[in-house]
Amino acid sequence: MWIELTAADGHRLAAWKDGPADAKRALVVVQEIFGVNGHIRNVCARFAEQGYQVIAPALFDRVERGVELGYTPPDVARGRELRGKVPAEGTMADVEAAAAALPGSAAKGIVGYCWGGTVAWWGATQSTSFRAASGWYGGGIVATKDAKTNCPVQLHFGEKDASIPLSDVDAIRTAQPGVEIYVYPGAQHGFGCDERGSFSPPDAALAQERTLAFFARHLGG
Repeated sequence: MWIELTAADGHRLAAWKDGPADAKRALVVVQEIFGVNGHIRNVCARFAEQGYQVIAPALFDRVERGVELGYTPPDVARGRELRGKVPAEGTMADVEAAAAALPGSAAKGIVGYCWGGTVAWWGATQSTSFRAASGWYGGGIVATKDAKTNCPVQLHFGEKDASIPLSDVDAIRTAQPGVEIYVYPGAQHGFGCDERGSFSPPDAALAQERTLAFFARHLGG
């Protein structure tokens, strides 16, 4: 269901909430550059089925409310345009608001995809609200690869991702030897999204299996 959050700076934003109210484990789910669209809500539903309470904050609300894009080239261009207008500090304020709205007794993690994969990395390095972070194909991670992590991190990349060269992945691996990093042979950017042409069912299933196991280890199973 849709709820409303208020960030520390007073900004009010929409967020999608799913999962049991009394969950012992909880996640902030961070969107791609396409808004909290049907795909992200489906991602939330899959985690909710595993017993997590999840909240996906609408990060584009800072520049335009109610954004839900598809995956056509014009949608990609529009998503990139919107992402470029969202201040990083605002993004983190909204993520913190989502974390605060999760059950106080729950062990909290953060997971994100595409742009959200980078934001999940920020959640691990710029916040102390999370006990674990998983980022899927986050292209901006390399820019702050030397940042100190405040919780365990797991990262997923496609070998054939046209926007994230393997040299970036190698640089992150060198800078962060304690981070779990998986590269999926032949997989492209967005391999975990079943609405993209780059969707790879076996890679998506394996990455999800690894993500669930990772959170079970660090948030409790």
